[in-house]
Amino acid sequence: MNAVLGYLTLFCFLAYANAMLTPAGVNYEVQALMEIKKVLNDPHNVLNWDENAVDPCSWNMVTCSTDKFVIGLASPSQSLSGKISPYIHNLTHLELVLLQSNNISGSIPLELGMLPKLKTIDLSDNKLTGEIPSSLAQLKSLQYLRLNNNSLTGAVPVDLANMTQLSLMDLSFNNLSGPVPRLLAKTFNILGNPMICATGKEAECNGTTPMPLSFSLNNPQDTQPSGKSKTHKFAFAFGTSLGCICLLIAGFGFFLWWRQKHNKQIFFDSNEQHHEEVCLGNLRRFQFKELQGATNNFSSKNILGKGGFGHVYKGRLHDGNIVAVKRLKDGNAAGGDKQFQTEVALISLAVHRNLLRLYGFCMTPTERLLVYPYMSNGSVASRLKAKPTLDWSTRKSIALGAARGLLYLHEQCDPKIIHRDVKAANILLDDYCEAVVGDFGLAKLLDHHDSHVTTAVRGTVGHIAPEYLSTGQSSDKTDVFGFGILLLELITGQRALEFGKAANQKGAMLDWVKKIHQEKKLDMLVDKDMKNNYDRIELEEMVQVALLCTQYHPSQRPRMSEVVRMLEGDGLAEKWEASQRAEPNTRCSRANEFSSSERYSDLTENDSSLLVQAMELSGPR
Repeated sequence: MNAVLGYLTLFCFLAYANAMLTPAGVNYEVQALMEIKKVLNDPHNVLNWDENAVDPCSWNMVTCSTDKFVIGLASPSQSLSGKISPYIHNLTHLELVLLQSNNISGSIPLELGMLPKLKTIDLSDNKLTGEIPSSLAQLKSLQYLRLNNNSLTGAVPVDLANMTQLSLMDLSFNNLSGPVPRLLAKTFNILGNPMICATGKEAECNGTTPMPLSFSLNNPQDTQPSGKSKTHKFAFAFGTSLGCICLLIAGFGFFLWWRQKHNKQIFFDSNEQHHEEVCLGNLRRFQFKELQGATNNFSSKNILGKGGFGHVYKGRLHDGNIVAVKRLKDGNAAGGDKQFQTEVALISLAVHRNLLRLYGFCMTPTERLLVYPYMSNGSVASRLKAKPTLDWSTRKSIALGAARGLLYLHEQCDPKIIHRDVKAANILLDDYCEAVVGDFGLAKLLDHHDSHVTTAVRGTVGHIAPEYLSTGQSSDKTDVFGFGILLLELITGQRALEFGKAANQKGAMLDWVKKIHQEKKLDMLVDKDMKNNYDRIELEEMVQVALLCTQYHPSQRPRMSEVVRMLEGDGLAEKWEASQRAEPNTRCSRANEFSSSERYSDLTENDSSLLVQAMELSGPR
């Protein structure tokens, strides 16, 4: 009997495998992906795919389902150029296409409209030309469509305008022309098209529409009988009846709207729970009981980390996937359901290979939880203390990956996001030890004030920029400071507050590093576990980048785009020389100010008394 079952299993597997192969024995999806790669220029070699592979699910930038079908193609902000191949239509299970913030040109292939399972398309911030293909209207599952900041021309296809299931349609900043059909997406934006929105104040340029139900009822094509009327009397009776039904449904819809406005509990009704993926596109909305069970009732044995935002738990979902569940502190005071949902949606749109992807969320009247993929290699902080030690090339790669992630948050995603707690504990490592920036956007989730001026300093002692600590004002340069400290953590293998302790320099970590650099004794900085297996020229360059990032005045620190270029070997010498020329003037301007050393001396002497909590991860996340 067992032998029979074994043969049946083998037969089913071979049948499934053969169904995925071309007559030449090549996986259809591998062939499609290689055709896509063929017409793209990839300067950073991020699409390092192997055409001889049988299974593409282990490839960079490719996401697969549990059935081993390709469901996601995500390569944002990778400097890709070239065109989008029409062979993309052979990825028949594709749900997600994220190619934003590249230099891709040419037209949008008509074949994109042949992928029935597509839920999200983001081709924004490229150099696409031509008209928007009307074939996109065939995508009945599509919920997010972003084609903004390209050079698209022609009119908005009428069929596309009738896609009522769309949560977001952004066609802004192109060269589209009229006439503009009535757009039925829940949120739409066509600002920045001079031939349509000359002033930007036109009513049809952007907005948020009511629920699609009312539009379908007001559509004159839907209200007409399908067959010809035999008599005027029949037509009149039919029209009157239909009108009454419309009024009844409209009245019921108004009642639901009123109830939702005055009683927020309707947001959690059981009917909506069955459609948890509809709310925010690709984000999954979990039920609290599901996460409670996945984490063994939030058992202390499942805790991966603790910190200012809350606890992180390891969990196993019903489908076997392992996730990290962040249970936010003060969940019932996180700004309200709609505010939380909006901020979560914005965080989910920040997609980059060096950013931790938000998998889902959970809301109850008293709880706010975020669900992320589990990172088996843990954080940089935990790996720096583990064996075997990280080698020099891996540490360099981590620094560059983290810098690219922060660059995306600061300069490429919309809206811009300030992290406010950049440190080794918040840089996670995937299966290939590639850096993934975590916890971005959480400060905004909990503060709900202006994103640059906050009432509470959030961060970790030793990583907080002086101006943020003293005034509460944060900016992208606050993150740059934290990144400079991160570089020193990578070099030394120590926490920021441990710098210089062995040399009796407690409380003067940056001055200690400057002194070591001036005396050309950088070997004293390096993690002893590396045993001199590092490049001394590269060490010198990384220390210089760290010192540039941690300058006292925010205006003197480089932007993350400059940091990335310097880490890639471009422009560091000029930037360093300019900073050295400016150093005497800087000392004069700070004559009446506390030095960074003095400020951090106070912190390190009694850092436990501060209300600024660090999130140190005890293991993988």
